Amino acid sequence: MSDARVLSDLLRRERLLVAPGVYDGLSAAVAARAGVEAAYVSGAAVSAGEGLPDIGLTTVTEITRAIAVARRHLEVPIIADADTGFGDETNTFRTVRTYEDAGAAAVQLEDQVFPKRCGHLDDKALIAADEFVLKIEAAVAARRRESLIVARTDAIAVEGFDAAITRAKRYVAAGADVIFVEAPQTLEQVAAIPPAIGAPVIFNVVPGGKSPEVSREQLERLGYAGAILPAATVGAAFTAMTQAMSDIAGGSLASGPVVGPRALFEAVGLDEWTARRAPKEPIRA
Repeated sequence: MSDARVLSDLLRRERLLVAPGVYDGLSAAVAARAGVEAAYVSGAAVSAGEGLPDIGLTTVTEITRAIAVARRHLEVPIIADADTGFGDETNTFRTVRTYEDAGAAAVQLEDQVFPKRCGHLDDKALIAADEFVLKIEAAVAARRRESLIVARTDAIAVEGFDAAITRAKRYVAAGADVIFVEAPQTLEQVAAIPPAIGAPVIFNVVPGGKSPEVSREQLERLGYAGAILPAATVGAAFTAMTQAMSDIAGGSLASGPVVGPRALFEAVGLDEWTARRAPKEPIRA
């Protein structure tokens, strides 16, 4: 069964699918060892990993590489963030093809203008719904496999909640398989989204963001199909690195949990790669 079909089945079961964010080989390897059912290649996390804010600076090449690197470690479906499609509907068509080739099971597109902004920052702006429908139709036409198209709307912050629901319904009609209404501002809005849409809906878990905190059980009860956690690994890495650098700047030569070379390299396949290497007799004088 293809990754896309596996993902579709996971999104249609009663239990919530949780897809933590990954952005490089190490984060993907850690996710694989933890036994995740799916992973989310986050544009925000890839941006941060490149030392950039999530304001439309990341390129399709950088995120495609992150998908391919994650694919080496993960045998579960990957949902990949394509921001605004990196251009118009023609660019979106090519982006979907490129992401599929890299190993994505689902491609997520959003209706912001370019350059976009993180969904939990202020001062966002949208393209017209008609224009985004063209992108969705192009994405659907681009598919050569069974990849899912995830349509995200940022309309709550710009046009209001009712407009966001109207847009989401249009995106489903245009061919989107999954809907993502970004940054609901109240628990009432969180609850109102799934029954209004008529398609699987995912929720974006962003600690410290615009949306209220919700539990896995709450999201399941409200009818959400999945939850993405974009900052799950990059946030943990940032917190740990900040503490480590603070400790070192304060005079320490060691900080945080001790991780030896073997433990680190085992996480990224030391034993498997060593087993592939044929034993060789060294040449001695």
